[in-house]
Amino acid sequence: MNFLFLCIFGVSTLLLLFSSPDTFLTALVDGSTAAGAVCISLVATYAIWMGLIQVWEDSGVSEKIAKLVKPLVKKIFKTRDEETLEAICMNVAVNMLGIGSAATPYGIKAAKLLDKTRTAEYDSAMLLVLNATSLQILPTSIVAMRASMQSVAPADIILPAFLTTLVSTLVGVFCVCFFVRDKRQNPPFLEKTRGQG
Repeated sequence: MNFLFLCIFGVSTLLLLFSSPDTFLTALVDGSTAAGAVCISLVATYAIWMGLIQVWEDSGVSEKIAKLVKPLVKKIFKTRDEETLEAICMNVAVNMLGIGSAATPYGIKAAKLLDKTRTAEYDSAMLLVLNATSLQILPTSIVAMRASMQSVAPADIILPAFLTTLVSTLVGVFCVCFFVRDKRQNPPFLEKTRGQG
C-alpha cells in the first residue's frame, strides 16, 4: 500500500508540475492543511471512543456487549475457547461502531489465540473477512471525517454504509463457510445441515 500511495503521489506531482507549476506549492500547502484538520478531528473522535471503551471494560459493559454478539459469533466460528470468543466479540462489536483502530487490539488478540486452535485456518479466514467487510451500524470515523470537511449532513452516510457493509459481510461469511475447507472438520453450517439430514 505504501508503494501504491507513493506512486500515486509521484504521478500526481509530476502532472501538476507540468500542467500548472505555479499552483504546485499552493496545492501542497492546502492539502497538508486539510489533512491536518482531518487528523485532529479523528484524534478527538478516537480519544472519546477509546475512553468510553475503557470505561465499558472497567464497568463490565464490554462483557455484556460480548454476550449479545456471542450467539452469532458461535454460529460462524468453530472455536469454543471462551477467551478467544470474547476477543472476537469485542472486535466485531467495536467495528460495528465504525472505530477500526479501537477494534485492532481485540483483532490482534483474537488472531493470536486462534493460531493455537485446531481450526485456525477456517477461523482466521472468518476473522479476516469480518474485519475486511466490517459491518457498520454507526460509521463513526466516516461521520467524523465528513463533519471535519464541513459536510452539510455528515450523518447521511449511516444508512448506505449499514446496507452496503451488511451485504458485503453476508457475502464474505457465506464464501468462507462454503469455500474455506478445514482439513479436519467441515464448516459449522455444513455440519448442522448434515446432522439434520
